[in-house]
Amino acid sequence: METFLKQVATDLYKRTKGNLAHTAVIFPNKRASLFFNEYLAKQSDNPIWSPTYLSISELFQSMSKLKLCDRIELVCILYKVYKEVTGSDETLDDFYFWGELMISDFDDVDKNLVDAKRLFANIEDLANLTTDYSYLSEEQIDAINKFFKDFSIEKETILKKQFKAIWNSLNAIYEEFNKALKEDGLAYEGMLYREVMNKLQTEKYDHYIFIGFNVLNKVEHQLFETFYQSGKAIFYWDYDTYYVPKDKKGNHLFHEAGQFLNQNLRDFPNALPIELFNNLSKPKEIEYIASPTENAQTRYLPDWLERNLTENEKETAVVLCNEALLQPVLHSLPDKLKHINITMGFPLSQTPIYSFVNALMNLYITGYDDITNRYTYQTVVSILKHPYTQLLSKDTAEKLIYTLTKNNRFFPSMEDLLKDDFLNMLFTPINKNNIELCSRLNEILQKVTEIYKEKPSSNEMTAQEKAFNQLYRESLFKVYTTINRFHTLIDNNELIIKPQTLTKLISRVLFSMNIPFHGEPAIGLQVMGVLETRNLDFKHLILLSVNEGQLPKSEGDSSFIPYNIRKAFGMTTIEHQMAVYAYYFYRMIQRAEKITLIYNTFCEGLNKGEWSRFMLQFLLESNQNIKRYYLKSEQSPQPVEEITIEKNANINEILRNKFDMNRNTQAYLSPTALNSYIECKLKFYYQYIAGLKPLDEVTADIDSPTFGNIFHKTAETIYNDLSSRDSLITKERLKTLLKDEIKLQQYVDNSFKTEFFKIDLKEKSEYNGLQLINYKVILEYIKQLLRLDSRYTPFRYIGAEKKVFGEYDILIPQTNEIIKVHIGGTIDRMDMKDNTLRIVDYKTGRHNSTVSSIESIFKEDRKDGSNYIFQIFLYSDIITQQQNSMIKPALLYIQKAASSDYTPDISIGTYKNKLTVEDYNDYKEEFRANFTAFLQEIFSPEGKFTQTNEENNCKYCNFKALCKKENLKN
Repeated sequence: METFLKQVATDLYKRTKGNLAHTAVIFPNKRASLFFNEYLAKQSDNPIWSPTYLSISELFQSMSKLKLCDRIELVCILYKVYKEVTGSDETLDDFYFWGELMISDFDDVDKNLVDAKRLFANIEDLANLTTDYSYLSEEQIDAINKFFKDFSIEKETILKKQFKAIWNSLNAIYEEFNKALKEDGLAYEGMLYREVMNKLQTEKYDHYIFIGFNVLNKVEHQLFETFYQSGKAIFYWDYDTYYVPKDKKGNHLFHEAGQFLNQNLRDFPNALPIELFNNLSKPKEIEYIASPTENAQTRYLPDWLERNLTENEKETAVVLCNEALLQPVLHSLPDKLKHINITMGFPLSQTPIYSFVNALMNLYITGYDDITNRYTYQTVVSILKHPYTQLLSKDTAEKLIYTLTKNNRFFPSMEDLLKDDFLNMLFTPINKNNIELCSRLNEILQKVTEIYKEKPSSNEMTAQEKAFNQLYRESLFKVYTTINRFHTLIDNNELIIKPQTLTKLISRVLFSMNIPFHGEPAIGLQVMGVLETRNLDFKHLILLSVNEGQLPKSEGDSSFIPYNIRKAFGMTTIEHQMAVYAYYFYRMIQRAEKITLIYNTFCEGLNKGEWSRFMLQFLLESNQNIKRYYLKSEQSPQPVEEITIEKNANINEILRNKFDMNRNTQAYLSPTALNSYIECKLKFYYQYIAGLKPLDEVTADIDSPTFGNIFHKTAETIYNDLSSRDSLITKERLKTLLKDEIKLQQYVDNSFKTEFFKIDLKEKSEYNGLQLINYKVILEYIKQLLRLDSRYTPFRYIGAEKKVFGEYDILIPQTNEIIKVHIGGTIDRMDMKDNTLRIVDYKTGRHNSTVSSIESIFKEDRKDGSNYIFQIFLYSDIITQQQNSMIKPALLYIQKAASSDYTPDISIGTYKNKLTVEDYNDYKEEFRANFTAFLQEIFSPEGKFTQTNEENNCKYCNFKALCKKENLKN
């Protein structure tokens, strides 16, 4: 295979005899010049002067005194003009997208030499074009008539009124925008092109060599014509007679891919003979492969490379029609590749630096409260979890996340966060102005560059590591220069907006950017987008995602200028774009020897799973023997089986070491752990033997345990304050407190500070809407508690949140060993009345306080609320080990407390024969017998940890995903 660029280099060298010192070689883009220069150098054994290589844009720029303005400044200048002309109060971040669209339209107007005054005439004047201007062709007249057939001037609607308002302002905006730019010596590309053609000079070079162009706008065509007439231009067109066919009389026939080349070849003859352009008809190895998913394509890629990678790696190319596939493709490439060269535009929004900058802006502008000097947890953790913070802050960031989460620091302070130099840089607040925001962002970005300075040398990295390193370096540089550009515009008072608007604008600009990847094309496997294949040829070629919507792109024709008007004035239309993509497709494959085209069959969103129209067209029209395959996704469903953990020596050792005081003096079992065993033995195993724990997380929502903790803390504080003066609680004292609304509110607020916000009592609580609702509910529950207690008065308050522990010696029959178990927990409240010690457990639910028997509370299928009765009975049993008195267990359900006949008493028995538990001692012997048997089962060396049979026990289990019992049921 002889490439197009090699053919051109050979011909050009012969024509000029190597005298290229005063020659300009112009390509559609600059990348092809690197390949071309290599071919040209091989034409001579002696050193020769290299020609000047230019892209078409650089050629125009070299002939103009105007300077191309960057996109950001262009939109800012246009925004000022737009506001002056229309009087609009639209914000810049809202205008930015429309501003880019408007500049794109103006660019197209100038590149196609359209008379802007006539184009942007009033709609009413435009309607008379067909009679007022005889220069319009029949096709143009027809296009305008079609527009006004659908757009009736007489029938006014709100949408039409808005369109007419903006349309009738476009000419004034266009003229004022061009005037403002020219005064500053600036231009957008189309404006610069048009300005050059108005005073074109051709004396700079002796020869102008135009290579590999396809569609030409009117400015480019006029430029080519001028150079051609001067005798200084040579043209090299790359095509194939397959899509630029001629009839027997030599007339060009129509083919979408050759639509523009027909005219180009007619106007500017090709320097190479036609015999070189008959490649698509030669036999080729072509495969069409259907893939079930995008990822399946990338997983297939290593296998394809194993069989098809050329000895000279740069003769093989992987072309991504969907450029978002770059990262999965890089991950899938085999390690044995020597070099990888990436040349394509990659979405900046898919790089780590994009998410990092957005998180930083969110932190500084919305995540920090100037009054409280505190950040929000969500904005802080999004920074701490980011890979760049993890790398630069080492272990500190991870530890800080753990501390904030464990302590539920919903509003962390600066003191919480400033733990090392990098975190100091991140979390030192800024004054919320634009200059300081941009300065801080760039300061942090400069620090991030240290990550790449510490990377291993290129010799130590794999080809993939080099590619990712290049990707992230490029993205970092792109973001840094963009932020720096905003900084300059703000510093020069060219951009005056609020910080909130600036952050939206920066985010929107970065989101729309692509990273211009330019590697070392002379070596390595070539990974590129479709546009980057222009002028290049490869022996072996694989295209991924050759789907309708990707090739050709389905981006639509976004423009202020309606389609029929564009067509009437000879501007770029969707047909132009389709023809360009058709040319890219056919030109890309015309010289390749092995071609694999993979398309995705999966339908999702806008992707309909259709292969590209070009594939179908080539399949039907060509004489190639195209083989068709499909990738099969090998997926075998795994059956869900019951999980049973047999006890063994290792598990028994863990049990003894964790819970037997003979082995571990610090060992103890909580009522929660024991209830867990009753409800589901497997759950007990996961949490207390395997040591699995759910992840801690901070949330603005108040879950049930947190709600209960706040209520408990409030009740404890109230009774501690009351008993500090006198432990005897009377009805009068409680009624007096109930009348003091402010004091009750303070009690609840203080509990929120300690239990939820984790802030000092002197600081102000910042409630959101849901938190405020919970605050009101807890306040009402506290009032209900006090009203209920006032009916129980007088009683003597003993204490709250009292930790109690008891020891139980358990004989294990199988081994004849005695295990000493330390069991305990925290009693919510204890009070004394009529020589009876009442043990109270507060509950915020609405469960039952009655069980059928003592034995039933040890059963897996026990009723809701039995776990609470088990717990309060266990506390009562522990207390009997410490004192000899009447003990009355009580469960106080706060939601029921408003009822006038409600009591927190516990009952045992059936509905008609139930008895209130007045003294636990009456049930002590029965409870202990069942409890002993229960503990013997837990510590028995034999047995299994099995899944529960009760669905209700699974409802709130933290291990549902691991257990998969619901899948087993289905």
